[in-house]
Amino acid sequence: MNQLIKCVYAIVLIRINCYCRVFSPEIPTDVIVAVRQTNFSLHKFILAAKSNYVRKVIMESEESDLTRIEISDIPGGSEAFEKAAKFCYGVNFEITVHNVAALHCAAVFLQMTDEYCDGNLAGRTEDFLSQVGLSTLHSAVAILKSCQKILPFAAEVNVVDRCVEVISCKACNEANFPSQSPPNWWTEELAVLDVDSFAKVIAAMKQRGAKYLTVAGALITYTERALRELVRDHSGGGRGIRSPESGDSDSESKRSEQRELLQAIVPLFPTEKAAFPINFLCCLLRCAIYLRASSACKRELEKRVTEILEHVTVDDLLVLTFSYDGERLLDLDSVRRIISGFVEREKGTTVFNAGVNFNEDFSATMQRVAKTVDSYLAEIAAYAELSISKFNGIAILIPKGARKSDDDLYRAVDIYLKVHPNLDEIEKEKVCSVLDTLKLSYEARVHASKNKRLPLQIVLHALYYDQLQIRSGTAADKQAVVAAAEKKQLQADVSLVRENEELRSELMKMKMFISDLQKNVHGTSSSGRENIGPTKKPTFFSSMSKKLSKLNPFKNGSKDTSHIDDAPVDLTKPRKRRFSIS
Repeated sequence: MNQLIKCVYAIVLIRINCYCRVFSPEIPTDVIVAVRQTNFSLHKFILAAKSNYVRKVIMESEESDLTRIEISDIPGGSEAFEKAAKFCYGVNFEITVHNVAALHCAAVFLQMTDEYCDGNLAGRTEDFLSQVGLSTLHSAVAILKSCQKILPFAAEVNVVDRCVEVISCKACNEANFPSQSPPNWWTEELAVLDVDSFAKVIAAMKQRGAKYLTVAGALITYTERALRELVRDHSGGGRGIRSPESGDSDSESKRSEQRELLQAIVPLFPTEKAAFPINFLCCLLRCAIYLRASSACKRELEKRVTEILEHVTVDDLLVLTFSYDGERLLDLDSVRRIISGFVEREKGTTVFNAGVNFNEDFSATMQRVAKTVDSYLAEIAAYAELSISKFNGIAILIPKGARKSDDDLYRAVDIYLKVHPNLDEIEKEKVCSVLDTLKLSYEARVHASKNKRLPLQIVLHALYYDQLQIRSGTAADKQAVVAAAEKKQLQADVSLVRENEELRSELMKMKMFISDLQKNVHGTSSSGRENIGPTKKPTFFSSMSKKLSKLNPFKNGSKDTSHIDDAPVDLTKPRKRRFSIS
């Protein structure tokens, strides 16, 4: 009995004095719990009252008086065990979204369930998860992020899957029906996750039928945050980034981590080709080249750039070409593969169009890409390390018929010859072999004829074709003048014919009017009326004859009837006139 009173007294003292410490130095302990490098001096019967795991260890121990327990594999480590021990001693502590996952896993590991003891720690953490932790997107993301340190145990107790399910559901709802501003705020929430957890959320969103633009928005935000130094604002900036040749071990370790991250992000991309903007893809491909990512990663990015190359700009291609400091050329092979893949795709598309020859008829998309590539060549031609083979290798990828004019390509060739003044005549001819002097504008041909950097053969071609253009232009001008005169004469003839037809119609109406008038006059005479003498021509006939005389409907040999007077007309016996207007 005295021993029991002492135990109860000790428990009361521990409950009163252990709010900041798990045990009191005045109360002797009987067991040491070692959790990795941390030792806890505790009481066996207090731990055994809540933890079935500790009870089994004590019961199954071969020692009669067990004084040390090793728990090295508990989820959450010493921090989680300390809170579990506080719970056993009745010490209050706060359960938050940052520690609930570790506490729940530790409680399950220590078998602190309600089946063993009512109101145990596992039940408390489960209630917090259901009612608080998984009620909002922010709290669910925080819990999933905390699970990273307690894997795979957190996945075994279903904490990870529950978090992923809640996050994917709420993210899809926010994407379709935003509740906050800006509408894409939820992508920032997902960006704090590790790449494995993020991949699980993206997979769950796809299973829920999320739109590809929704998934792409989350991926862009996550990539910009995870590779902030490399991606930046998609413009290729990256101050302070060292070259891959630097031997700094810290830099190599960081680069390796970034490479693994990028190679894990790219497979998450949706299959739709229009999911990402071209500048983001070019910037990401530049990251892959810089980080020396796997061939599969780079080929996937190159394929996506190829599919929407019609939207590419010169700046986008330059991002792929130069190092982060902008001082040297980084890679040209990717640009060549992208352009070559685009041309092959266009050629394959043209095959299905009946009656279209790829070497003669080029789409507007092909022509737009050709102009962009020529401008791109003019930009990289200013770098001395660019060889002739690499320069020509990119220029010849574009079919010659796709260029409406070679002026941009001529500008690139001229810049290259200016930057490389030590080329001999044969090397200059190789550089200029990509040009078609027939496609140069008049201004470009004049410039080429005076350009001392060009080889003599190209200058002669420019002058020769210029003379041909002048001659063909003069003949064409003469033919155009003759055609214009004939067209004008034809229009005048058609107009005159139309006017004649209108006049003929008016004359026919007048003839019918005169005929009716004559019939009326004969009818009046036969009725026995007095002959009141010669009748004067009606005023209407007089006015109409004057108007018609002014029109002169006959082109040649017409008679002028404007001088005819309004003389009396003998209606009894009409005169026969040789030149009657009827």
